Amino acid sequence: MAEEYVSGFAGLIGRPNAGKSTLLNRLVGRKIAIMSDKPQTTRNKILGVLTTDSYQIVFLDTPGIHKPQHQLGEYMVAVARNTLAEVDVVLYVVDAAVSPGAGEEYIIAQLKEVATPKILILNKIDLVDTATLDQREEFFQARLDFKAVQAVSALAGTNVAALPEIISSFLPPGPQYYPPDMVTDQPEKFVMAELIREQVLRVTREEVPHAVAVVVEEIAQRPNDYLYVDAVIYVERDSQKGIIIGQGGQRLKEIGTQARQEMEALLGSKIFLNLRVRVKKNWRQQELALRQLGYDRRLIQ
Repeated sequence: MAEEYVSGFAGLIGRPNAGKSTLLNRLVGRKIAIMSDKPQTTRNKILGVLTTDSYQIVFLDTPGIHKPQHQLGEYMVAVARNTLAEVDVVLYVVDAAVSPGAGEEYIIAQLKEVATPKILILNKIDLVDTATLDQREEFFQARLDFKAVQAVSALAGTNVAALPEIISSFLPPGPQYYPPDMVTDQPEKFVMAELIREQVLRVTREEVPHAVAVVVEEIAQRPNDYLYVDAVIYVERDSQKGIIIGQGGQRLKEIGTQARQEMEALLGSKIFLNLRVRVKKNWRQQELALRQLGYDRRLIQ
């Protein structure tokens, strides 16, 4: 281990759909955060750990900062804002393929109140030309003092490998907060629930946007080294339940098959996944329902 070992926390902040979760997975080398082309996919703060002989970076992936439309949205924004106060470096992830608007100006105003070193990450460079990329950088550089700027494609992996070295240069001397082989602190049930929710978003597309929550109720070891996983998909209306189940149960079967394969790849175990769908009316607007489904705002204040 190097004499001057450094360690610390790096918060990924940005608009919904900027590619923060894709970038986190790429940085830690494993899929720990779900990815979707729908904005506001991440709802909780996801922790990812990257450890080398010289540094340990603890990444905190946050929900995209946006104007909330319901209590779930308020929870998500509170999680993102709270992260700004507890990290050593802020990684401001921007979708370089989208012209900056009011949403970016809002985040910039939030970041101006924070003294923490900031790194601008211009993502999705595979979708823009050099002139556009230069314009994006000029826009953000004129508004905030960034310690570094890195243009990347998180999806393709372009220029991502250089990021950890840049980030570590702003971290203080410190210990390894987590074991070197650990990549996330999320409980197994949480990761499994997120993998199921990812497949719901993928399979249902625009029909059931974000009225979905998943709770893994039981994980049990079964004979022949099978892991039994019992999970419930919650929606807000009966019509959404029908959409997820699909004709003859085909959609629910597809969701279950894809989620099971993701779980098996992640855990290296054979999985028996039992999926059910239940209606919890208007759960995104009810504080008690939000707490029951794992979104408790009291824990982040």
